[in-house]
Amino acid sequence: MFNGARILITPLDWGLGHSTRDVPIIQRLLELDARPIIGADKGPLALLRDTFPHLPHVRVPGVDVRYASGASQAWAMAAQFPAMLRSIRAEHHLFLRLRQELQLQAVISDQRFGMHAPALPSVLITHQVHPFTPLAQGLLRRINRNAIARFDRCWIPDEEQAPGLAGELSHGTQVPRNARYIGVISRLDPKHVDVAQHNHRIVCVISGPEPQRTRLETALMAQLPAIPGKHLLVLGKPQTPIDEIVGNVHRVSHLGAEALTAALLRAELIVSRTGYTTLMDLAHLGRTALLVPTPGQAEQEYLGRVHAASGRFHVQQQDQLDVSAVLSLDRPAPTAVHTDHTPLERALQDLAALIRTTTD
Repeated sequence: MFNGARILITPLDWGLGHSTRDVPIIQRLLELDARPIIGADKGPLALLRDTFPHLPHVRVPGVDVRYASGASQAWAMAAQFPAMLRSIRAEHHLFLRLRQELQLQAVISDQRFGMHAPALPSVLITHQVHPFTPLAQGLLRRINRNAIARFDRCWIPDEEQAPGLAGELSHGTQVPRNARYIGVISRLDPKHVDVAQHNHRIVCVISGPEPQRTRLETALMAQLPAIPGKHLLVLGKPQTPIDEIVGNVHRVSHLGAEALTAALLRAELIVSRTGYTTLMDLAHLGRTALLVPTPGQAEQEYLGRVHAASGRFHVQQQDQLDVSAVLSLDRPAPTAVHTDHTPLERALQDLAALIRTTTD
């Protein structure tokens, strides 16, 4: 379908979610005779290089975002907003050079708003069509719509039928004209794992900007040793190798897709953030979890409210974390696994057509 087209895949580097959800897209591009090139930085680059060691890669720096240590991120995000804008301009100038150096036929940008160029087919992946922000939400939503409009297509990783998994974030009356829903996507494949090899009672998966990532790690390590059984804590730090046993807790920096899938399917309880990629992974596996929104992160707090109200997940605030209490509660039964890849296939066919139009 793609006839060897060279396509840059470039995820945002806030945590690992943007890079992990791009894995199935890269895999499908390879199957359809595309030539993906990875453009990332830090943890996302380490993860994608480990997953696709044979693919070429380039470093695309991002902004080093840090969350506040308290319950509100409003002023921390406001203070870093100018740096974010400078980062978008810098990555745009970098991309104009990379387009020529890498001889690109297209770009798929996961939440990086500077990765587009005239007359080059460009796709933006985002579920945040209508983002929630602690300050000036109306203004920032207009800025967001204008940024989305600079791309040929906006791929929304959610079901087209509202509310989907993202609720108001990805649905509404003002969905961009270039939007295409590509369905729930996940790198986790339950069909090719040996579940019997994993026996962790509680599996905790954390990532995201500091210092809140470390704060959740600390809170979990204060509780897990007192809970009977063997537990697994995945730290979300693929660039820093860690594999250690602390009491009854196995701590690892990162797990590949097969190992993580098996651990999640076997676990009695899963603990994670309310990051959107995590929600897609859980939906794909038909699993529930204890979700802990990042304090003051408006999107995660919104998703926590939505899915707590649905009854599908247990949700606790970080400063009220009580893992053992959830073990004694009835947990929702596993749900049907999301397996419809048709929307993504249609989007890929559309991208191939755009590339042919510009190269003929």
